[in-house]
Amino acid sequence: MNEPTDPIRLTQYSHGAGCGCKIAPAVLEQVLRSELSAFPDPRLLVGYGSKDDAAVYDLGNGRAIISTTDFFSPIVDDAFDFGRIAATNALSDVYAMGGTPLLAVAILGWPVEKLPADLAARVLDGGRTVCHEAGIALAGGHSIDAPEPFFGLAVTGEVATERIKRNNTARDGDVLLLTKPIGLGILATAMKRGSLKPEHAGIGTAIMTRLNKVGTFLSAIDGVHAITDISGFGLAGHLLEVCEGSSLSATIDFGQVPIIPEAREYLALGAYPDGSFRNWKSYASKIQGASDMERMMLLSDPQTSGGLLIACAKSAVQEAQDACRAHGDACHEIGSLSTMIDGVVISVR
Repeated sequence: MNEPTDPIRLTQYSHGAGCGCKIAPAVLEQVLRSELSAFPDPRLLVGYGSKDDAAVYDLGNGRAIISTTDFFSPIVDDAFDFGRIAATNALSDVYAMGGTPLLAVAILGWPVEKLPADLAARVLDGGRTVCHEAGIALAGGHSIDAPEPFFGLAVTGEVATERIKRNNTARDGDVLLLTKPIGLGILATAMKRGSLKPEHAGIGTAIMTRLNKVGTFLSAIDGVHAITDISGFGLAGHLLEVCEGSSLSATIDFGQVPIIPEAREYLALGAYPDGSFRNWKSYASKIQGASDMERMMLLSDPQTSGGLLIACAKSAVQEAQDACRAHGDACHEIGSLSTMIDGVVISVR
């Protein structure tokens, strides 16, 4: 989170920072519940039923289109960095499906009576910069006058149908890998409260603006069975989606989970995101071994533009780690998957 260069602190106009403003998992289930049956389109390969990162539509020629959208309110005060983070986060959904982005359009909400238009222009420039880094154009978009600022992208991508990586296709015996450290929500909360130390100012932004491009290359590895990215539901929430979708249980070695060191410092000072409590309340009954406050708050910490969670065969771990490192990413082995027993979905040791 870079030290703000703008005199206006954007986070003060935001009720929830970044993906921390997502609706809690339990509430979202109620929102999405419907008596209407899904439209029967056999070419829709991935829809919202599996809680996956993006929709995937079969073009019938061995290729498929990926479609996704993601937007949120400011997680940093600097307008340009806010745009970069929001764009990186939106593009991650395409990478998490094993795809390649093709183009993006912007989604912008701006309180025009409260904040100057030139700040909105800086947000868009931040998003445009990241799109260029991903090799695509920011091709247009839509804006509204809104009570608080928000920004994001709708992204279109493509993938070979045989290389789609879903979040519900993990297998018994798979190893779990994670590419970015957790704790971003804690740092964001510290900054919003004005307690983030100057020497910690750029830590979060550096992580949140690192594209998950390696997902495109992981799609070519047969032993990589499932991928998802870690965002507003926290590591535990998104791992639960993998487990329940694949009818498996997970065992997490908490000591191997990468954690931003400074996040522990602010956690000890009480910098708990509200989203962490909402997340934990939604899924605590499905987790055992995480009764202490540190484990609860870190595992449920809402991440913005977090890392990729990868489920792969033991025989493919080295290849997956090599691919991550070749693209400048770490790749931490944090646990494994096995047959579900007695309804316990995640065990933390």
